[in-house]
Amino acid sequence: MPVLYLSHGAPPLADDALWTSQLAGWSAGLPRPTAILIVSAHWESAPVTLGATRTVPLVYDFWGFPERYYRVRYPAPGAPGLAARVRARLGGPGTPVHDAPERGLDHGAYVPLAEMYPEADIPVLQLSMPTLEPERLLALGRRLAPLREEGVLIVGSGFFTHNLSELTWGTGPDEAPGWSKEFDAWGREALERADVDALLDFEHASPAGRRAHPRTEHFAPLFVALGAGESELTGSPRSVIDGFWAGLAKRSVQLG
Repeated sequence: MPVLYLSHGAPPLADDALWTSQLAGWSAGLPRPTAILIVSAHWESAPVTLGATRTVPLVYDFWGFPERYYRVRYPAPGAPGLAARVRARLGGPGTPVHDAPERGLDHGAYVPLAEMYPEADIPVLQLSMPTLEPERLLALGRRLAPLREEGVLIVGSGFFTHNLSELTWGTGPDEAPGWSKEFDAWGREALERADVDALLDFEHASPAGRRAHPRTEHFAPLFVALGAGESELTGSPRSVIDGFWAGLAKRSVQLG
């Protein structure tokens, strides 16, 4: 299976005809996964923790939206078998893997998956980010990489630029402030060069790194994806979706 990093959007993504069609078209061109392992920007927990090991209610981890966004359902099957294999890969002496079976998928997981796999018939397992340190997340992805051979689709879900204090509502898909465009262009070029070192050091290597990401959490899932898809880097990650939403770069890439 390939590995994905996607910009997941907010709950109103469902109202964006362009973006939803891009996500649906992307998944239509992928092999059907046996299961999906997703790492979302919205779950940081150490040590590594597994959630949604069975079908439980979603986590509506957002505030101030119209009521209809809190009525969305995505009853994907749990993935206990995949959870066992992830524990075997990541666990060991001194490195426990915790379970949070009551924690459902958060919006970084279910919002894009509802557009890509609307039937909710593929088992989904969510994995927490135990750290925001780029090198450690890259190493985590490397340990997950063999799951691809079992048909598991590994997805890092974040946002290619993410500064909520500088959202520009009402702008078109080609419009964004300079800092967002500059970071997006830099990131695209770094991906095309497969310059993992630059991406890991984005805070210093990129223009407006900390303006694009005041915190690292929405860029961090990319590091997991780069580790899991490291064998594909010689062909360079392929940008499948680009453009902007409310001034944020929604660049999403595929490895393999």
